[in-house]
Amino acid sequence: MKKLDVWFVTGSQHLYGPETLNQVTRDSQEIAKALDAAPAVPVNVVFKPVLVTPEAVTELVLAANHAPECIGIISWCHTFSPSKMWINGLKQLHKPALHLHTQYNRDIPWSTIDMDFMNLNQAAHGDREHGFIWSRLRLNRKVVVGYWREKQIQQKIGAWSRAAAAWNDWQGAKFARFGDNMREVAVTEGDKVAAQFKFGYSVNGYGVGDLVAVINSVTDKEVDRLVEEYESTYEVTSDLRKNGNRHKFVREAARIEQGMRTFLKNGDFKGFTTTFEDLHGLEQLPGLAVQRLMADGYGFGAEGDWKTSALLRAVKIMGTGLSGGASFMEDYTYHLDPAGKLVLGAHMLEVCPSIADRKPALEVHALGIGGKMDPARLVFNTPPGPATNASLIDMGNRFRLLVNEVDVVRLEQPMPKLPVAQAVWKPRPNLEDACASWIYAGGAHHVAFSQAVTGEMLEDFAEIADIEFLLIGEKTTVPEFKKELRTNEVYYASNRGWTI
Repeated sequence: MKKLDVWFVTGSQHLYGPETLNQVTRDSQEIAKALDAAPAVPVNVVFKPVLVTPEAVTELVLAANHAPECIGIISWCHTFSPSKMWINGLKQLHKPALHLHTQYNRDIPWSTIDMDFMNLNQAAHGDREHGFIWSRLRLNRKVVVGYWREKQIQQKIGAWSRAAAAWNDWQGAKFARFGDNMREVAVTEGDKVAAQFKFGYSVNGYGVGDLVAVINSVTDKEVDRLVEEYESTYEVTSDLRKNGNRHKFVREAARIEQGMRTFLKNGDFKGFTTTFEDLHGLEQLPGLAVQRLMADGYGFGAEGDWKTSALLRAVKIMGTGLSGGASFMEDYTYHLDPAGKLVLGAHMLEVCPSIADRKPALEVHALGIGGKMDPARLVFNTPPGPATNASLIDMGNRFRLLVNEVDVVRLEQPMPKLPVAQAVWKPRPNLEDACASWIYAGGAHHVAFSQAVTGEMLEDFAEIADIEFLLIGEKTTVPEFKKELRTNEVYYASNRGWTI
């Protein structure tokens, strides 16, 4: 994150004279410096000269567009900044934006306030002028209101900067599909051309044979190195260790992992998909390999689900440095006890160990799907705490980001016959309303699960991407949620047209 910058931009005008503008500069530098040092803001906040002319605004915007380290701008009007001077520049802005509505002083100096103070501290109406032109131009941005030293304000800026970092990561990103989509499945499909146009990343398919050729070139020395890493990192029983009677399963998993790593690294990919319906030439369904690649930051989607792969990558970028991990996940089955209704989230193999509550156990078990060698996988539980499930859906005329806030709980009792990594959670507001709302919205069965990323970050991300956002949370009711769905249909069909 500290390789990324957001530019702090202050608006004013020549009318106030050099003395006032010099003070505006000093105050703005102090605010930028404080935000840069704030623990909640993970990126660099870089002060930029105060803008007082249309030419200066345009010049700064063009510079921001072409600066690879700049992921967005924070704008603020210390004084009054005539909004017409921002038009040409904002029309050309291609980076995310946050409008900070604050003021240098926290309190009104009741006994000393005079017209000089009033002329200098005009954000109360200067930012309204500034906000008008953003709205008049129909430009998306995040508006944060409050005193710049407050932790809550800094946290909101930090959430937006994380979303901006994830958006920056998507630009030019590449995602590989090993094999195609799982046959006859609808929600994991989608328009890859529309996604590239809308989101900036590309998705392309590669024959499993292309991957197998790389796997077959992996040396025994490379396999040995990975096996040693497994044995020092995870709980491994003696039969799976070197010279154990089932060690061959682990070696094959290591060979697959090294081959996938090489393929993804050589192609500069940020995520990938697999499907158990296309394993020609592979000895195992990739399980351990997928888990460890996700732990290193790769996006992943099972059964050809490229949208979830890309979304998981974005979620991992957003959560960088925060407590809690992120994983590909699937709502698998329910616990419908009236005393406590729960969801068991898991997958056949592919759950990221970044969400593990302890040292994972490396295990090998038969798998009833795919018809291949018994695959290796990491098995663990997920620690309790708040989390989010996010689903990116292609609705035909638009993309929709659907999020459910959930609370992970401790297992009520062990599940010794279920050898998969998993999480158990209570959906907010409750299982019935959360699931009904999810289904009404067309949410997928695959999600990007995170105990680090919040609903606010995901909403900021949707705002930057200019896509529909729906949140299922503590205050959600099914009737109101259905109304929101219907209102959105009208909005996207009439006000925005058939956007992608």
